[in-house]
Amino acid sequence: MVYEITDYDREKEKIRDFLTTFYHEEADDMKLFPYDKQIARLAEREQVGLYINMDDVNEYDPALYIAIQQNARRYHMLFGDVIDSLIQQKLGEKQPPVRDALDAFIFQRVYLDRKQNEDGSGTDQIQDLRKKYPPQLLQVKPMASVMTYTCDTCGCETYQPIAGPAFIPPLNCPSKDCVENRANGRLQMQIRTCNFFNEQVPVGSIPRSLTVNVIGENARACVPGDVVRITGTFAPLMRTGFRQFTGGLTTEVFVEAHHIENINMNSEDILGEQYELTDEEVEIVSQDNFYELLAYSIAPEIYGHLDVKKSLLLALVGGVDKNVNGMKVRGCINILLMGDPGVAKSQLLSYVDRLAIRSQYTTGRGSSGVGLTAAVMKDPVTGEMTLEGGALVLADQGICCIDEFDKMMDADRTAIHEVMEQQTISIAKAGILTTLNARVSIIAAANPAFGRYNPKRSIEHNIDLPAALLSRFDLLWLIQDRPDRESDKRLAEHITYVHMKGREPEREGMKPLDMSLIRRYIAMCKQKQPVIEEKLRDRLVDMYVDLRKDARNNKNSVFTSPRSLLAVIRLSSALARLRLSDVVQSSDIDEAVRLLEVACRASITTEQLKQHEIPLLDQAFAVIRDLYHSISDDENRSLPLQTVFKKCFAKGISEEVVQECINTYTANGVLMVDRQQRIVFTVA
Repeated sequence: MVYEITDYDREKEKIRDFLTTFYHEEADDMKLFPYDKQIARLAEREQVGLYINMDDVNEYDPALYIAIQQNARRYHMLFGDVIDSLIQQKLGEKQPPVRDALDAFIFQRVYLDRKQNEDGSGTDQIQDLRKKYPPQLLQVKPMASVMTYTCDTCGCETYQPIAGPAFIPPLNCPSKDCVENRANGRLQMQIRTCNFFNEQVPVGSIPRSLTVNVIGENARACVPGDVVRITGTFAPLMRTGFRQFTGGLTTEVFVEAHHIENINMNSEDILGEQYELTDEEVEIVSQDNFYELLAYSIAPEIYGHLDVKKSLLLALVGGVDKNVNGMKVRGCINILLMGDPGVAKSQLLSYVDRLAIRSQYTTGRGSSGVGLTAAVMKDPVTGEMTLEGGALVLADQGICCIDEFDKMMDADRTAIHEVMEQQTISIAKAGILTTLNARVSIIAAANPAFGRYNPKRSIEHNIDLPAALLSRFDLLWLIQDRPDRESDKRLAEHITYVHMKGREPEREGMKPLDMSLIRRYIAMCKQKQPVIEEKLRDRLVDMYVDLRKDARNNKNSVFTSPRSLLAVIRLSSALARLRLSDVVQSSDIDEAVRLLEVACRASITTEQLKQHEIPLLDQAFAVIRDLYHSISDDENRSLPLQTVFKKCFAKGISEEVVQECINTYTANGVLMVDRQQRIVFTVA
């Protein structure tokens, strides 16, 4: 077998020709030399690294492209040598501009004069370092390529190139002054060059990790939870010390990253790249029933649960965060789905996890308090204690779906109390005192404590969750599996159609929207910061007073607290965002109250329904009567029809029922409607 010896000098010439002669043709027949321009920016210190597209290399020289793939590390060094020579060629006799605070030329002179004239009182003590630099969630660790030692006696600098992971620092200063005077000055180390960090990339459903070494400006290019595309070289890492004896000939592997592209779909990334909607998409989002169409498009293969899907849509959009004088009020919407097994709770959570721009999915039994918040780990390189973020930290500014929420241990469940309200995680472990951001919406699913839901028991008895945790959810949905011939028939037809056709049926002339369109539209909605006008203040106050009144009159009602008012504000802000509006309207508040009323009504047990089973006509008349008695003006005690419709709609009563109520009681002579469309009672 004959082996061909590669002439690397000739390969350098190919690389030089590629960097200097490759060009793209613009629309106006202009030639653009991308790499020659980058080299010029490198010479002027306006750019740190040079990025090469391998498609350009393949277009210019396919043989060079194949050679780079077969020996990436060698050609990485060859490219570096060629780029250094091209930079020197562009600079000529001119010195590079000083743009870096740690520039070697200016720093040596300044530090030499300062060191000879000062007594070193400005040196930081080891115990003070953590006060100035608190521990971070993801620490960027220094990797030295050249060590610089500064003598505290003469101020001379000594440089030591570092070729491997281990080195021995010099003990004495080698300068002429210290050698002649036998001063033997002490040498202090300074880290001069690049940084790197380790990133764990999960593959598939089996938890696996791969170490990635990131050097230079690519460090801090991503944060925990980001999805990145890494271009680099897969290389072995020889073990050192005792690990070399125990491991034998086996080696660890890592990826030496050359470039990191952040591809996780943040709202800003989507808006910066492809937020432009086509004419057809603009026509779709301009429909009057777009709110219902969006809700129907969430998990369309699941039959029914339209109001539940609407609330999940609002959780994806989210409310507006408020921070007044240091007091933070969250805008994230938390939702709890509870009910019988087999009602598609897990399927709803799974679809939301796929649809959300940034999300994490976990289960109650497979999660611990540490796994949800943050764990203290020992770094294998430095031996220091570091923090590794859990599911809630990785889902920051996103959605965290927790299935089988009731199966969690009580000690683990209490770890998320702070997250659900303060949106932070406080850590005090292993000498690390810090607070992590966890601005996340929690969507949880829980099963009844005794198999199926027992309608004769209250929610607290059916769902084994403490009241302090239940009150932190903005909406508590009860999804029951009640036998009904008509609904069971429609459900069976829907399921069989999905299994036979492989797609969901079109209902009521609505076709489910594409997931990409929904995701981009949600990203557009999140850019809005709607405000509530002063004129809606009384509307919110009256709504909250009515909720507290109902809770006081019914001892078995769902727990109502000031968090219920905040929930309505968050839901109405999310509805305003869906309309791409900067102002919350009264209709948004009405829809938010309706969702809250429907969720509470679904949570009422059968015994409570029997005690409070009132016909809809009587409910509508009770609302009209309460409004009539609330008027303080005795001379003009009349009600506008529009006010009556809005109040009844907020109570979950349709406009048809209200109109039937007015017609019925008008025929009985109890009330009448005048020409100004106002209701007047004829019987006091």
